[in-house]
Amino acid sequence: MSSKKFITNNFLLSNKYAEELYHTYAAPQPIIDYHNHLPPGEIAGNRSFDNISQVWLHGDHYKWRAMRTMGLDEKFITGEASDQEKFEAWAKTVPHTLRNPLYHWTHLELKRYFGVDELLNEKNAASIYENVNAQLQQPENSCRGLLEKMNVESLCTTEDPTDSLEYHREMAKSDFSITMSTAFRPDKSILIEADGYNEYLDALGKAADISIESYKDLKDALGKRIEYFHHHGCRLCDHGLNFVSFEEFTDAEIEKIFSKRRSGGRLSHKEQEQFKTAILLYLGQRYHEFGWVQQFHLGALRNNNKRMLAQLGPDTGWDSIGDYKQAENLSKFLDTLDGKDKLTKTILYNLNPADNAMFATMIGNFNDGSIKGKVQFGSGWWFLDQKDGMEKQLNALSNMGLISTFIGMLTDSRSFLSFPRHEYFRRVLCNLFGQEIASGALPDDMELVGDTIAKICYHNAKDYFDF
Repeated sequence: MSSKKFITNNFLLSNKYAEELYHTYAAPQPIIDYHNHLPPGEIAGNRSFDNISQVWLHGDHYKWRAMRTMGLDEKFITGEASDQEKFEAWAKTVPHTLRNPLYHWTHLELKRYFGVDELLNEKNAASIYENVNAQLQQPENSCRGLLEKMNVESLCTTEDPTDSLEYHREMAKSDFSITMSTAFRPDKSILIEADGYNEYLDALGKAADISIESYKDLKDALGKRIEYFHHHGCRLCDHGLNFVSFEEFTDAEIEKIFSKRRSGGRLSHKEQEQFKTAILLYLGQRYHEFGWVQQFHLGALRNNNKRMLAQLGPDTGWDSIGDYKQAENLSKFLDTLDGKDKLTKTILYNLNPADNAMFATMIGNFNDGSIKGKVQFGSGWWFLDQKDGMEKQLNALSNMGLISTFIGMLTDSRSFLSFPRHEYFRRVLCNLFGQEIASGALPDDMELVGDTIAKICYHNAKDYFDF
């Protein structure tokens, strides 16, 4: 095996301009990770991990999909195999991930957290497993330590309205150097067609101390939980939807639709869309009232493999990019809120690259001069948080908006080892600008360009969010 290092100091940086932009203006910036799915209980308890599989493979459906593609049995992925056997199965897969972002992420994470500078494969899997496991026993490699290693300044997890926020309340009293906030994720109250909807409303009602028998009760319950979340430091919400619904409705129709569903009746597609429109508009106005940032992750086609969904449940690697019609409804939704002067700061994340230009131009319709970068085209998400996806998002935003006001990267991850994705994004960003300086498309003015890089990596987000 070659001894040549892969993750070098100038990894992904193709010229001297890119190198200077990254090392001088991007790398020193702290990380504001304003959207992730880290388990707050593990941060509050400062969990330590017995082995790398626990922190690296458990719950990582990116890796699971690659392992299945290689023909590995499910027992080595989500099944009964030991953690070491699962790690060795992943190590066997890694050499076959060339040109997939997993190859970059794998080696970036091994080096940044554990100083491992080898190319992971079947032959060295056992020694790397032993090496990293020994490091994980050290106090500095608890989950809090792993976050501090990456120069994280603040992070924002994601919780359902029924959550007690006990761990966020605990962390607010701690002396941990990193600020931990949360985002309000009320999708289960919106997706009225979902199985278990009525049972969920019972749980929401219990959390809000309201018996939810009418649509007004539902709004009151959500309003109380928004107030509760706000009191405990929440300043963001998040929605993971196929698309934003918009169907004309009357208040009387919504009450009738809600009562029909609450009593076990079946709704037509139009009724479902009317309800979703009503509840999203209500929530949007409440978010504006509290000065929150609203986020919409749009475009995933989820749970495609029903056989495996039945076996393993959701979020286990059976999702893909959808080709939904996005523009018209999204425009009507934002315009309705804007027309009432109730449009809060908004981030739109697109999963289908065919829609990048639409999203990049949509945000300009509602940037009204009241706040710099009020409506944002969010960074490449899920299948698009890789080099090509990032570049396409950055190019669309640059060509049709102002890249200088962009609030940058986030992990959107459940893994404590995912924070080098900020480094990855910053290197891609600096290389893009560096190449254009070299070609003459941008001026050779490091102060001008470097200031823009620093803002995208940190300062814009620092100004945009109120943690």
